[in-house]
Amino acid sequence: MSRLVVVSNRVALPREARAGGLASAMQAALAEKGGLWFGWSGRTVAEPERSIETLRDGRVEFALLDLTAAEHREYYLGFANRTLWPLLHFRPSLLDYHRDDFAGYRHVNALFARHLAPLLRDGDRVWIHDYHLIPLAAELRALGVGARIGFFLHVPFPPAALLSMLPHHEKLFPALAACDLVGVQTQTDRAALLGYFRDETNAQVDGDVVTMPNGRRFATAAFPIGIDADRVAAQARKAESGAATKRLVRSLEGRQLAIGVDRLDYSKGLPQRFDAFGRFLSRLPEWRSRVSFLQIAPPSREDVPEYRDLRSRLERIAGATNGRYAEPDWVPIRYVNRSFGHATLAGFYRVADVALVTPIRDGMNLVAKEFVASQPADDPGVLVLSSFAGAAEQLREAIVINPLDADDIGEALERALTMPLPERRERWAAMFDTVRTQDISAWREAFLQRLAST
Repeated sequence: MSRLVVVSNRVALPREARAGGLASAMQAALAEKGGLWFGWSGRTVAEPERSIETLRDGRVEFALLDLTAAEHREYYLGFANRTLWPLLHFRPSLLDYHRDDFAGYRHVNALFARHLAPLLRDGDRVWIHDYHLIPLAAELRALGVGARIGFFLHVPFPPAALLSMLPHHEKLFPALAACDLVGVQTQTDRAALLGYFRDETNAQVDGDVVTMPNGRRFATAAFPIGIDADRVAAQARKAESGAATKRLVRSLEGRQLAIGVDRLDYSKGLPQRFDAFGRFLSRLPEWRSRVSFLQIAPPSREDVPEYRDLRSRLERIAGATNGRYAEPDWVPIRYVNRSFGHATLAGFYRVADVALVTPIRDGMNLVAKEFVASQPADDPGVLVLSSFAGAAEQLREAIVINPLDADDIGEALERALTMPLPERRERWAAMFDTVRTQDISAWREAFLQRLAST
């Protein structure tokens, strides 16, 4: 019987699934016909025996592989997150390339392939996820795996001129040709993918099919990832009466609320957002003490210097803005460096008047969709969305801005705070319809159906 085999850097066990997230989508897909989820265990060990730990939950099997500290450092912390992450997010100046890290990245992908291949059965469909595992399909083919293989990139795919800045890029990205289907988030990403193979590999591009010089063919398509909109909406309705949301509302004392929720990362445009809010208060003093900006930014990758520097920079900007404009009973920027549960965030979204989603680059950005799903239909808030987020291709009724223009963000914030109720309702209804119909299940089924027919 045909199984779905999911491969990702980390394996999300059943208790770790979150509403609308990849984990819940993959577990639902695996449970339909039975399947396997393979990936790193999350553990680093001194001397791994390279045995696979297996767990089972109903019809779903989980296979976990340990890595050594050196493998984790070179493959994950090094090449994946200090080389590929900045490159794929259009930040080549932050790219930190080392040959040892690239070798470690390729080694771990080969290691995954060697341990996954014996677990595969005839008729399996393999679905590989994200930039950590770009060479994996080629490594599986080298071991004789003939299964249908799909790959989905969750982050942006930059144009060839940028990708070619990576040393030895020709040893990495062409490996995607070993897949039967390569999926990306947006049509812009798809055009960049086709352009890279056309310009850098001399492949022939015919519509959505790429034919390599050696005759190998694969298909490409955009599959914008979604959320479980109904579930998020239900969570938001319930959380509205919860203790955390009520405390937040009481603390506002009738003021309007703008919210941002992002992992602390330089791709999210947080310094520009903080600067924009300060400029907004400077340009429009009548809004002082009438609106608060809550930014939730859980720290990540604190062992990477660029992330520590970003945190310090945001603290300085927030401190300067608050020192300049705060009143005894009002703080302009509420900057919170910790995470909250998904249900709690849904409640915060529901009572916010504006969401500021202003990344410099983002593959999709599900916060934008979660904010829309959380809003009350009778009095919805307004989404201010970066044109460089993948979600902007779908949520056209948002106020779309250039996140590098602080005045553009400020003007959008003013427009959002003063938008008439009928316009807010009209914009929200159109976006909610998109979020609800193009949800996480539709994304999953579209990819798997295309993989089956390719």
